[in-house]
Amino acid sequence: MTGQTLRPFLTRAATLYPDRAVVARTGAGETRDTYAGYADRVRRLASALRAAGIGRGDRVATLCWNHGRHFEAYFAVPALGAQLHTINPLLPADDVRRIVAEAADRLLLVDPSLTDALRAAYDPDAFESVERVVVVGSTEPDLPLPTTGFSEFVAAHDADGDLPALDGDDPAGLCYSSGTTGDPKGVEYTQRMLWSHTMAIMTPMGLDIADSDVVMPVVPMFHINAWGLPYAATAAGAKQVYPGPSPDPADLVGLIEREGVTLTAGVPTVWLGVLDYLEDHDADLSTLSRVVVGGAAPPERLIRAFDDRGVEVVHGWGMTETAPVGAVSHLKPELRDADYETRLEKRKKQGLILPGLEFEVVDDDGDSVPHDGESMGELRVRGPWVAEGYVDGNGDAFDGSWLRTGDVVTVDPDGYVELVDRAADVIKSGGEWISSQAVENAIMSHGAVSEAAVVGVPHERWGERPVAYVVADAARDDLIAAVSAEVRREFPDWWVPDRFEFVESIPKTATGKFAKTALRARHEDPLAGPVAAEPPDSA
Repeated sequence: MTGQTLRPFLTRAATLYPDRAVVARTGAGETRDTYAGYADRVRRLASALRAAGIGRGDRVATLCWNHGRHFEAYFAVPALGAQLHTINPLLPADDVRRIVAEAADRLLLVDPSLTDALRAAYDPDAFESVERVVVVGSTEPDLPLPTTGFSEFVAAHDADGDLPALDGDDPAGLCYSSGTTGDPKGVEYTQRMLWSHTMAIMTPMGLDIADSDVVMPVVPMFHINAWGLPYAATAAGAKQVYPGPSPDPADLVGLIEREGVTLTAGVPTVWLGVLDYLEDHDADLSTLSRVVVGGAAPPERLIRAFDDRGVEVVHGWGMTETAPVGAVSHLKPELRDADYETRLEKRKKQGLILPGLEFEVVDDDGDSVPHDGESMGELRVRGPWVAEGYVDGNGDAFDGSWLRTGDVVTVDPDGYVELVDRAADVIKSGGEWISSQAVENAIMSHGAVSEAAVVGVPHERWGERPVAYVVADAARDDLIAAVSAEVRREFPDWWVPDRFEFVESIPKTATGKFAKTALRARHEDPLAGPVAAEPPDSA
């Protein structure tokens, strides 16, 4: 075995931390394991997969929640030089059908609770490559494919089977993007890519994971390898806690209390729900030191509320194509003694690009923009854990070794990257840019607003104008005035949305992001008439 591979991470954990716990919540309760026991099961699963014909370059797909059996596949499949293809079960059936066909998956691990999703997606042509379904449970439901229970699948295999020699260039994983701006795209990861990403996020400039930590990934394991936490926690020898299917705030708080969780991670809506729960319930979160937030910028009130509880909110940025973490917002030494508001403004940003990656920010002509905190451009990155293409061969997002992220950002003089918007979501009004995400965050700073999505809608004079979709519990007229004032407090008057639409819920993609394409599609006719304040007409 040569090069950087995943296998030594588990070997080290089982050798140096054999009794360290791996805990998982399931529908039937909680399971408890140790790294020694876990490593044994990983090797048994790898032996079973090898006996089933799985080898280097083959793809094994999963339709699973966050639990111990899914975690076993994280190391067992790459141990064979095969690719672990984690499928998002919340994707539309058409998308699941398409990506199974494109990936040519040979074997599928599925939770019993997700067999209906599998049936809905099944098509004999799309699933032609799938030779067997292994159900991760005690039942074997009737499925339109050869089916085996997990226990039966591994029963005849032991942990002493030989594993193939691997190299850093051997395959390890496959994830599909969220499909926010189009069809999900497949991104392949080599052993070296995931090894490099693991080493980077373990560092203090990354997520600072140590053997003393208790790590609970709330971000789904089907979403970009749970942000790499299962690999990094194993490499560090940290205790791991998996919250299982559809954990509610009470489940998460209970696990934090019982298991002594120190580090957890998920999208902002998860932690807003936890804060709402804590308003009415007593809980001991004294072990929790940091909450990692990604996928969307954390509302300021979220950071402040956790600060009041002595818990640090760590904001990160990444993409499927960056495996995924590319930047983390830690305070530089010279900023740690700054006043609270200054520190807060830095922490709200996507942060500092991780060591090992290169980045540039360029305008429409490909010229670098100054790092003045105001000039906008597209973020480009490259490095050892950044993809250089998609499974389907589409290279539109790539310029040589550079990944064109599609994220419009600014970089301040201290080097902190701030995501202004996705290129597809920036609103161009009167020739000037409006950041939909910045307006959303200003609206959501109001305590009565639980969610807000802002989209650009065609306007007869100004090209585009912002329209806000809001989920809130307050009188509408009063709330419009209040949130408009919040926007004006931070931005020019002409950034205030022309229209506020109050809805019970905002449509989301399968990874929980606002489905802005669907919102824009609601506006067939362009807006007309005056706006609250006219933008500069520089178009």
